[in-house]
Amino acid sequence: MAVLITVLVVVVLVGLVLLLLSLRIVQQYEEGVLFRLGRVVGVKKPGLVRILPVIEVLRRVSLRIVTMPIQSQGIITRDNVSVDVSAVAYFRVVDATKSVVAIENVGEAINQIAQTTLRKVVGQHTLDETLAETDKINVNIREILDAATEPWGVVVTLVELKDIQLPESMKRAMAREAEAEREKRAKIIAAEGESLAAAALGEASDTMMAHPLALQLRNLQSLVEIGVDKNTTVVFPAPLMSTIQELGAFLAREAGAAGVVAAQAAPAPAPVLDGAQPDGAA
Repeated sequence: MAVLITVLVVVVLVGLVLLLLSLRIVQQYEEGVLFRLGRVVGVKKPGLVRILPVIEVLRRVSLRIVTMPIQSQGIITRDNVSVDVSAVAYFRVVDATKSVVAIENVGEAINQIAQTTLRKVVGQHTLDETLAETDKINVNIREILDAATEPWGVVVTLVELKDIQLPESMKRAMAREAEAEREKRAKIIAAEGESLAAAALGEASDTMMAHPLALQLRNLQSLVEIGVDKNTTVVFPAPLMSTIQELGAFLAREAGAAGVVAAQAAPAPAPVLDGAQPDGAA
């Protein structure tokens, strides 16, 4: 009787162990590839899965999007500039069976092909294109990776250039170029301002020529603006040519008036009688 009980206990324990060995849990974000004696017999969906111990093997494959950094690559651009470019790629498995059967390590394979593709694509562009057309480069890299990984049951959803490191000499050259460009814009803007100001001054001078009192009114307005600061001494420029003309006219009038007064103040000459000779005549 004791032997029978012992046998039953052993059988129950063995059954429990086999049951535990035959149960697998597939997470919601996974799929299980079932192998029976080395052959793929199906794909198991998320949930509790029973397998035959020793005979069957279940390989779980994650279907979530994987973020894979692409380490910095030393690249020479088409215009012979050495740059270090790093990127990041996002991919996910869409066919669990292919990702297990077609390739040994899908993550490592994508990482290696992403590095070579990054060097190839960036090397076909100049430095200016690499800096300005990152969206185009990202699309080209993603298309190449997607075509290469399709037989592995993987889809590359996104590739982004993360960092572009330039040599210090190139940074200084670009900084000088940017400074020169901004200085050129500043000079052009200043020249345009001078042109507009000259045109406005020309129109103002035409108006003052047509209305002489406008200049005097402007002078008075300038005096008012200067007087706001409570200055005790004001140096105000007068129109030079008109002042000289007015001064010349004033001097001419004064000289004419002085001549008239002198002529009026001179004594009249004495009359000479007939037959008489002036004093001192022989």
